[in-house]
Amino acid sequence: MRIDCHTHTHNSPDADPNSVLERCSAALDAGLSVMAVTDHCEVNRFFSLAHYGERHSEYDTYDFGAAFEASMQENTAAKEQCPSGLTLVCGIELGQAILDLPMANHIVSDKRLDFVIGSIHQLENHEDFAFLDYNALDVNELLHRNFAAIQALAQTDTYDVIGHITYALRYIANAGIQVDMAPFRDEIAEIFKTIIAKDKGIEVNTSGLRQSYGDCFPTLEYLKLYHDLGGDILTVGSDAHTNADLGSGIDAGLDMARAAGFQCVCYFENRAPRFVPL
Repeated sequence: MRIDCHTHTHNSPDADPNSVLERCSAALDAGLSVMAVTDHCEVNRFFSLAHYGERHSEYDTYDFGAAFEASMQENTAAKEQCPSGLTLVCGIELGQAILDLPMANHIVSDKRLDFVIGSIHQLENHEDFAFLDYNALDVNELLHRNFAAIQALAQTDTYDVIGHITYALRYIANAGIQVDMAPFRDEIAEIFKTIIAKDKGIEVNTSGLRQSYGDCFPTLEYLKLYHDLGGDILTVGSDAHTNADLGSGIDAGLDMARAAGFQCVCYFENRAPRFVPL
């Protein structure tokens, strides 16, 4: 089975304007057996701009509450119309849950959800990692703060897997900056221990393979660390925002899972992992 557990549709503001059913048809064309639609829901911008009073960044998009409801309605309807041969998973990528934990807990209580990816796309009082000027920042200090935020997220119950744990490296690489990751290994190990203790998981996000970074998030080194610490819940996702990227890098991600020692990967139904042998 080829499974893609991280995809976006027109219900994400940064994705191509394809409906869920259009994504389903493209998923079959890409040879997928399971596809999770995990459109963005940024908790710190759940309401309209008027609610927050001022725009903190020119790049900020608001009213993710409306986007979430649209996604849940469309995903639920599409599950009834999904083409034969494809299992459609109703998911969400929940950003920055720790910045409004009561709201995040409310969102993930929605019974329509099969699957929740928890992500940190930005730190408090910072823009999204995609828009930072890394040449004007202490990158090591920023990464320490990032992993502290991911650790705080890991301690919550607002996710099934934590997505692209080394997400920031995508944009640091774009800025031409090389990072020595050795100082962060212990912090990442502690994140993994927290995730494992809560019987939750991580994802292998393959988007970096088609970007300047050139590898998955996280890399094989950290996937082995997660496995060796006892982690067994693992999803693989392309982070596709277009039909063309559906399933992109999934085979390489599965090969990485095997190399790290995993015998299964997962997808989720009704918030429970379904293990698929590699």
